[in-house]
Amino acid sequence: MLINSGGNEAQRSFLAVIFVRKEDLQGVFPPHVTPFTRDGDLDLDALRKCVDFWIEGGVSGLVTCGSNGEAPYLSREERRKVIETVIDQVNGRVPVIAGTGGISTRETIQLTKDAEDLGADAALVVTPFYFKHSNEEIYQHYKTVAEAVDLPIILYNVPKFTGFSLDPKVVHQVVEECDNVIGIKDSSGSVALVSEIIRLVGDKISVLAGSADVFLSTLMLGGKGAIIAVAIFAPKLCRDLYGEFKAGNYEKAAKLQATISFLNGIVVRKLNQLAAVKYAVSIQGVPAGYPRRPTLPLGKEEMREVEEALKKAGIIR
Repeated sequence: MLINSGGNEAQRSFLAVIFVRKEDLQGVFPPHVTPFTRDGDLDLDALRKCVDFWIEGGVSGLVTCGSNGEAPYLSREERRKVIETVIDQVNGRVPVIAGTGGISTRETIQLTKDAEDLGADAALVVTPFYFKHSNEEIYQHYKTVAEAVDLPIILYNVPKFTGFSLDPKVVHQVVEECDNVIGIKDSSGSVALVSEIIRLVGDKISVLAGSADVFLSTLMLGGKGAIIAVAIFAPKLCRDLYGEFKAGNYEKAAKLQATISFLNGIVVRKLNQLAAVKYAVSIQGVPAGYPRRPTLPLGKEEMREVEEALKKAGIIR
């Protein structure tokens, strides 16, 4: 946990205040993969090596047990092991955000309390999935979860996996009533939706791009950063875009966005995302492991596509 590691007490307190303030959740946060062995078991030693790779890439923090971390494939105890391992390996170098969304409100509260007990700095809570829910049900869900914990909460809208999109009006209502909601990750890929969310709550919480294709657009609209899959295998590239934008070098940022979108188109959208992202990390000499079944590893032709994409982007030779 960031506030309990490294440096003197004054430094730890300063870091804690900086992170939990709503306006200071900003930068690049890879929603990292969870390495598994060929047999599908957790590979926590490999995970530790991956953590160092991402931090050395200059990221602002890590998101563990998210979609790219294959969280729906993990048991509650496995989630605890992953979060605990990441926090231990990070050792206070960057904030750790834990994915804690479940199908039910009860499960989500349990998972969020687990993350809080283990020392996570915030929780990323996906909208309930599988069943179709009304806006009132989604509002009540988030409000109940936020009130059950002290941990800062980041809302997570990902229609690709949940089957519906979080209504900006619901986001506004939750933010107005829950002080510990500090941000939202929007993976809709819709600039119009991001723009509306920023219009409604951009002065109250941090709006983060969840789709790599709208990373720069989100920043231009007033967003604070990104939690994107491309940052898992190209952390420096994503960090550089954010840095160029903050420095006002918009032309350079636009060129970096083009490269990021190219990589996103191949590795994340065209191929099997879970397997392709892991392979894109592994070919850089970092043990990202295998996907867990039923997801299968990439075939040889798909591997070549990933390799060629990373070569064209200058990530590998």
